[in-house]
Amino acid sequence: MKRDFSVSRKTAETDIRIRFNLDGNGVKSISTGIGFFDHMLNLFCVHGSFDMDILAEGDLEVDFHHTVEDVGLVLGEVISQSLGDRSGIARYGHAVTPMDEALSVVSVDLSNRPYLVFNVPGALGNGAHFDLNLTKEFFRALATKGGMTLHINVQYGENEHHIIESIFKAAGRAIDQATCFDSRIQGVRSTKGSL
Repeated sequence: MKRDFSVSRKTAETDIRIRFNLDGNGVKSISTGIGFFDHMLNLFCVHGSFDMDILAEGDLEVDFHHTVEDVGLVLGEVISQSLGDRSGIARYGHAVTPMDEALSVVSVDLSNRPYLVFNVPGALGNGAHFDLNLTKEFFRALATKGGMTLHINVQYGENEHHIIESIFKAAGRAIDQATCFDSRIQGVRSTKGSL
């Protein structure tokens, strides 16, 4: 079963093209114009074992928000397409991932019911640079278009870079687990018979 798809999205603010393979090896080529975001997406791919090409152009002279959110929307859409009708997948994934002093717990349900819970210690940043606000916007967009219930709970951490890095690594691992096939599952894992 092919689980390798491409999606493009062009607006007055951004132009984004993503090719995504759920069954990859962490091979990636990522260019968003936002160095830190590229680094986080690289970590997401490596720890999720996803192959991904991203070419994103956005109005970075305004701020990073449009580009980050739209990459999340397109990535969510391409993941959802890659899952098809979601037959045979584990559906649920969970990962606990440390990064130095930070520890993140990410749980996902590929239920086709988008929802984001985002709990982090302390106040969110101000959005001037890539911070926890932008991280939340990315994952909200990913959950919405990906049809995911996504819970991100940072248990503790002091360094914002480490917190964000542990989130992206844990998200990659949890989504990889949820998208894996389970030979015991016939159809979709739901008592309703559909997701």
